[in-house]
Amino acid sequence: QVQLVESGGGLVEPGGSLRLSCTASVNLLKIGIMGWYRQAPGKERELVAEWTNGRKDFGDFAKGRFSISIDDARDNAKSWINLEMRDLKPEDTALYYCFVRGSRQLRGRDFWGQGTQVTVSS
Repeated sequence: QVQLVESGGGLVEPGGSLRLSCTASVNLLKIGIMGWYRQAPGKERELVAEWTNGRKDFGDFAKGRFSISIDDARDNAKSWINLEMRDLKPEDTALYYCFVRGSRQLRGRDFWGQGTQVTVSS
């Protein structure tokens, strides 16, 4: 089992910046994919950004505005993914979820965080 704890959501004005953080209860050796998805009311969940063995992929809306960074503490069996968002727009308003797909050690299982709300409004 992997626990994911998210933080950093909130209310921000258009054009502002926000940083989301997610801590996973395993190190990167047990992770195949780690990333962020989002879901706005009435819309399907969509990819924001994800890391896969050193490669980073972004949703089209995120390219040039969002970035991710990954790190782990192998001694303590934890890892982190941070999502830096800038030039935020009202359409970025959504519930943002941290996501992990386990490596072979975790049989490729998917894990989701509880979600953290991001609201972009003046």
